[in-house]
Amino acid sequence: MYAAILNKKLVLAIKEAEQVNKGFKKLNQDYYTCPSCRKRMILILSEEKLPFFKHFYQVKGTGEKEEHYQSKQLLCTALKANGVNAEVEVPLLDQQLRADVLVENKLAFEVQCAPLSETEFKHRHSLYEKLSIKDIWIVGQRHYLKNKLNRSKEIFLRYSPKWQWYYLEINPFSCVITLKYNILKAAVSSEISYDIKHFSLDEKGIANLFTFAPTNRRNIKYSSIQDQKIYLQKQITHKSKLGLEIASLLYQLHFSVADIPEKLFLELREPKEKSPIITYLQKKLDDSKNHLA
Repeated sequence: MYAAILNKKLVLAIKEAEQVNKGFKKLNQDYYTCPSCRKRMILILSEEKLPFFKHFYQVKGTGEKEEHYQSKQLLCTALKANGVNAEVEVPLLDQQLRADVLVENKLAFEVQCAPLSETEFKHRHSLYEKLSIKDIWIVGQRHYLKNKLNRSKEIFLRYSPKWQWYYLEINPFSCVITLKYNILKAAVSSEISYDIKHFSLDEKGIANLFTFAPTNRRNIKYSSIQDQKIYLQKQITHKSKLGLEIASLLYQLHFSVADIPEKLFLELREPKEKSPIITYLQKKLDDSKNHLA
């Protein structure tokens, strides 16, 4: 559709696209509606076709499907508005893989709104590696990162020198991409600390996301020593994997939790790094064995 209603007036897609391209307005920050049904529409920019409008809600079924569909469309549109060659739903490796948004056969954005097992994630990630395509995962509401990092969310983490460990979230209904970066984990528990930056889901927002270079880390949140000690004691009592590993090291050293230096409970670590307490106890044990030898 090449026309839509904006502020009770009929506007043409080609004219709106000109305004966007000249920087006079942001992509899809205006509320366009259909002249026939009055439902919301979005402006689609494409190098292959003339600009056009399409209905914002076109997917029947669960909200999760709507979220996924609109996220892909808006992300691809924002990329194209930046002059990037991007396509939606591109089949790869003889249909073994389908990229949500593929950018110049070098970069794939995977928008994950539904549940995803670690096995399936590893399978899809390995296929992208086989194609030498970097896969960037952007998650929907179900997977938003809060104050703890569990295994189901850890798979979506990515690393870059400027952002350190980071996590991307998308909200197509408010047209926002959220970057959570400088992610650090508590000494023992799964509590995390991170910085946040929001970007509009349009051509300028995407451009700003790619060029964003944070200065100093601002929002470090330290867990209390007592909270970490209580967490560790619970893990030992419940014989979790972590609890059993630390309990074994303590037993071999003839130590108790009270013998662990308190400063270690305040140390923050990278998300996939071992607890500094395990590192400390293992070194003490290795040193004692070497001394006896």
